Amino acid sequence: MAFVQFSQVSLAFGDRDILKNVSVNLAAGSKAALTGANGAGKSTLIKVMAGLVQPDSGTRTAQKDARIAYLPQSGLTHHGCTLREEADKAFAFGYTLMRELDDIGDKLAAGEGSNKGLLERHSAILQELENSGWNRRAGTAEQILIGLGFSHADLDRNTEEFSGGWQMRIALAKALMVNPDILLLDEPTNYLDIEARAWLEKFLGDYKGGFLLVSHDRYFLDHTINEVYELFNGDLKRYPGNFTHYEKVREVELETLIAQYNEQQAEIAKLEDFIRRFGVKATKAAQAQERQKMLDRLKENEIVIPESLKKIHFSFPQAPHAGRLVATLEGITKSYDGSHNVIEKLDLIVENGERLVVAGHNGAGKSTLLRIIAGVDSASAGTIKLGAGVSIGYFSQDNAESLTGSQSILELLENEAPLELIPRLRDMLGAFLFRGDDVFKPIDVLSGGEKSRVALLRLLLRPVNLLVLDEPTNHLDMHSKDVLLDALKSFGGTVIFVSHDRGFIEGLATRVLELTPGADHGHWRNFVGGYAYYMQRLEDEAAGLVPGDSNEKKGKSLSPGVQAALSPTPLSPGGKPPSPQASAGKQSWEEQKKQEAERRKLEREVTRLEEAIAQTEEELAAAQNEMAKPEVYSNGEKAKAAQTKIDAISAKLDELNAQWEEAAGKL
Repeated sequence: MAFVQFSQVSLAFGDRDILKNVSVNLAAGSKAALTGANGAGKSTLIKVMAGLVQPDSGTRTAQKDARIAYLPQSGLTHHGCTLREEADKAFAFGYTLMRELDDIGDKLAAGEGSNKGLLERHSAILQELENSGWNRRAGTAEQILIGLGFSHADLDRNTEEFSGGWQMRIALAKALMVNPDILLLDEPTNYLDIEARAWLEKFLGDYKGGFLLVSHDRYFLDHTINEVYELFNGDLKRYPGNFTHYEKVREVELETLIAQYNEQQAEIAKLEDFIRRFGVKATKAAQAQERQKMLDRLKENEIVIPESLKKIHFSFPQAPHAGRLVATLEGITKSYDGSHNVIEKLDLIVENGERLVVAGHNGAGKSTLLRIIAGVDSASAGTIKLGAGVSIGYFSQDNAESLTGSQSILELLENEAPLELIPRLRDMLGAFLFRGDDVFKPIDVLSGGEKSRVALLRLLLRPVNLLVLDEPTNHLDMHSKDVLLDALKSFGGTVIFVSHDRGFIEGLATRVLELTPGADHGHWRNFVGGYAYYMQRLEDEAAGLVPGDSNEKKGKSLSPGVQAALSPTPLSPGGKPPSPQASAGKQSWEEQKKQEAERRKLEREVTRLEEAIAQTEEELAAAQNEMAKPEVYSNGEKAKAAQTKIDAISAKLDELNAQWEEAAGKL
């Protein structure tokens, strides 16, 4: 069985320990994720495992002839050949083995060496080629490239024609093609859209070898891995189960550590206060010096809490008031060349409070539509009308390009943030991965990813009521995505967004607009419901369980009341009166919206009850702790009163749990 393993591996950069006596084993069937805070050393650990970085001590062992494929986060480019030819380079090992077969044939013909040894090696090579899929390499390469989003036409394009993100897809495809024994993937999902992520998820599910990957996509991890390695302060610890299970176990495990951390921080503050007040007084100098020694010892062993456990929340500035209709789009058509319509005759109404995700494959026009809504681009035909009082905040990766200047990140945001948010800027910057002295970095020295995060945070500080967000989770880690998601869910306005992070979409979207590219025009469909409903609908359509020509298929995007107000005879996207089947579909659509409203109401009720249950459980714990005090349980009158209180809280808790079960059952 192929394997790669560490034993007591250590590595330091200067005075910082990256790895401290780390041991890990990857073999066929290993499906592992590597997690840890930014800067913890995850990429370094993977490079050591790939044999690209030598450790200071310990041993790295790999089985002889084991094929190990490594994909870095970024930086790989390809040029000088077509995509098909570049893909074939992934099978270089096979060409080497074929040359060895030729050499063996020549030696056998010449009578050189041991016939038995040569024949055994010849048989072993043939077996290795068969196991590697060498004879099926052309089909394998095409299948993987298409799965990762390339088209058949792309196969004969020169590789230098592809952008940086597609260059990394080529590198990922090559790593997968060779059917390696061990896969080491550092952020493989960074440059993948949601369809390519789903394909990779299935590929890894069927993969027979072992893999270790780093990703900030919780949904992707939950559906691909069965063990998690956490790198924290140089130590590596294994947790069995998927990523969500790891987070739950880790949170419980660290409750004691957090309590110790809070206690230690209080003691540090107390010592520092004493030294500050009495350090200069002669009568207290000796005591101050003693406390300084105590403080130094504490700081030498200071407890560090992972950033992911520091619960950071922020809320948007108050969204300005807007009417019920936020945006009305009628007949929106967009063409860049005059003949091919990226979007054609799109009708859409966005109502206040909606969380609309625009879905579709690359090239379907998602970013184009967002630019049109934001007023950054114009439509070739059709009209867009914003509701009264609507103010737009628009984010795209291009926002970062306009950020320049010598001022620091903190100075930039302090100059633009509302006064009430200025005291929380350091926490918010921390949530967006700017920690410690990072906040003092000048804007001009920031990387593209850092500028993108600054641009996003800068936007979120402005009082707007319509957020148009194109890939807001790019360059964010899992903790930052959670902070952003919580803030957007409590945002008082409307959100229209595009994202490739399925967990983020499912957590936010209340409605889906699907764009589909066509040969000469862009199709679109509207789905009233969350993303999980949308994906289930697609599965049902593919299985033939529901028809594909329903009202959703025909793209009716206007709410029933608005449809009636705008046009007594609603038109289909092609401009023709709807057929009887479409009218029947409309009734189904209206019922869908009613059911969705009821579902959201139930979700709110379940959330309210869960919060009430949590609060009541805290009250019960406090009452029980009070009963446990000697001065209470030893006093008959006090004990009776305490027990009465416990009984009342318990009865309240039982009632809340019963209500929760009823609401959850309906949901």
